Amino acid sequence: MNKKTIRDVDLKGKTILLRCDFNVPMDENGNITDNRRIVAAIPTIKYLIENNCKIVITSHLGRPKGKVDLKYSLKPVQEELSRLLGKNVNFANDVVGEDAKNKADKLKNGEVLLLENVRFEKGEEKNDLSLAQKLISVSKADLFVSDAFGSAHRAHSSTAGVAEFIPAVAGFLMEKELDFLGTALENPKRPFIAILGGKKVSDKIGVIDSFLDKVDTLMIGGAMSYTFLKAQGYDIGNSIYEPDKLDLAREIMKKAKEKGVKLMLPVDTKVGKEFKPDTESKNVSISEIPEGWSGYDIGEETIRIYSDELKNAKTVIWNGPMGLFEFDQFADGTN
Repeated sequence: MNKKTIRDVDLKGKTILLRCDFNVPMDENGNITDNRRIVAAIPTIKYLIENNCKIVITSHLGRPKGKVDLKYSLKPVQEELSRLLGKNVNFANDVVGEDAKNKADKLKNGEVLLLENVRFEKGEEKNDLSLAQKLISVSKADLFVSDAFGSAHRAHSSTAGVAEFIPAVAGFLMEKELDFLGTALENPKRPFIAILGGKKVSDKIGVIDSFLDKVDTLMIGGAMSYTFLKAQGYDIGNSIYEPDKLDLAREIMKKAKEKGVKLMLPVDTKVGKEFKPDTESKNVSISEIPEGWSGYDIGEETIRIYSDELKNAKTVIWNGPMGLFEFDQFADGTN
């Protein structure tokens, strides 16, 4: 894929606004339990340091819903980032406020500043362009470097927004992901399987359509699977589904059949009585979901069938969880 990267531009002495994906899991004491996303960003940050840039990093963490919630603070990320880089990373206690402005003003070449969680700003997820402009003016950025592949599909202020106003290039992680995706989609080794999960069919329409032209097998899991099951006439209890997307689900099933794509849907599900981590749960066939219960994960038999199918795959693209993985007892399908 022909995308400009940080290799293709003159970086010397520039001020960079770098969007990373530091949405890492933490325990209840704020300790990072998996630092892989931070590790993955290190090559890009080091390259920018070597080029004597001033680097202002922005990222989101969790879903604080546009207000300050210190449970989602990036402070633990700053500590881990400092450790991995072997140098102190400055931390701003806000996103575009006084602290961010003062610390960005004092930044010297080769130094790094991490801004607080960008989702503490209510404009972020609405792609508020005035927030994008504030991010640029506070950081005094000459160049936007996008290195958050996991967030790049969302039009938010810190992703699509800032790229409207200053030149934008990809970091090394973004380049790697795009190269892989390009190869996987343009000339995949077959059998080629796509696994789609997550909440809404409507979020994935474009993805589903493009996959139906390319894959041999399409596996559906997550909350979106209940829209498909409902469309087939199953009683799904209190499971989440999209009532206005039932025809669309039927259309997708029809299209898959016409194109010779094997469309796999759950045959059983793990249901829970209530939406809480320790709720009573059981494994049932999709035709036996009890009234008032909700499906929160693909079932044991579905896991077995999907796993067997995947053993023969040569290329797999996976997007979205298979269930409510935030609750341990409903994480089996995703794991």
